[in-house]
Amino acid sequence: MGSGCLKVTKYFLFLFNLLFLILGAVILGFGIWILADKTSFIAVLQTSSPSLTTGAYILIGVGALTMLMGFLGCLGAVNEIRCLLGLYFTCLLIILLAQIAAALVIYFQKDTLKGELSNVVSVLIEDYDPADEDERNLRDAWDYVQTQLACCGWNGAKEWENNEILKNKSNTEYPCSCSNRSKDLVEGRGFCSLEDSVNGTVTSADWPVHEQGCMNGVEQWLKDNLGVILGVCTGVAIIELLGMILSISLCKNIHSEDYTKVPKS
Repeated sequence: MGSGCLKVTKYFLFLFNLLFLILGAVILGFGIWILADKTSFIAVLQTSSPSLTTGAYILIGVGALTMLMGFLGCLGAVNEIRCLLGLYFTCLLIILLAQIAAALVIYFQKDTLKGELSNVVSVLIEDYDPADEDERNLRDAWDYVQTQLACCGWNGAKEWENNEILKNKSNTEYPCSCSNRSKDLVEGRGFCSLEDSVNGTVTSADWPVHEQGCMNGVEQWLKDNLGVILGVCTGVAIIELLGMILSISLCKNIHSEDYTKVPKS
């Protein structure tokens, strides 16, 4: 290969690794976001599935390693260090295989996650207690979900009739975050009292709340956000593949005598 082609390959590899470094930072940011977010639906997801927390740590690890590989790739390309390029190629191959395995696990665990999520929301609704400070983060997260998605319960408002506090009050109160009244949403948490008296037994049908459950909205939310994460990972995988091709090409065509020659006496 001529010196001109060698330089083109070298600087293309440098450019790909610069993008690789940036995308690695994005993956790292996703992992940190999942662990740090305590106010949105992510908090409920972490409680429903410990594998999500594990996945967040994996994202952080992969993101950090990806950034390191991007740095090493830039260094190896600019200085034409063959052993560093070989190490870079090997690490890229390992990361790529790990990403493929993780994507397959996420895809095949979708139904399991949905079942776990349904169970944890049911328990959350039954045990919902505004006075319980220990579960405040989880409770606030679910209130946030119901307010933002304009929904009530997992499958519908009727699930709130199983709440112990509401049963003790004969369902004369209802969750404020489910309300379709703007004045109730100012509070957005805890229970609100019925303003109008109801003859006979009070049920969720008498509450001024949204009728639809949150299941469909949550599933769409998951699809949208997982789509973004998987999209970023796919972009990284493509850059990894191109980086592997360029690194092995550059490594093969660097003249070994440039690194082994010694001054003549």
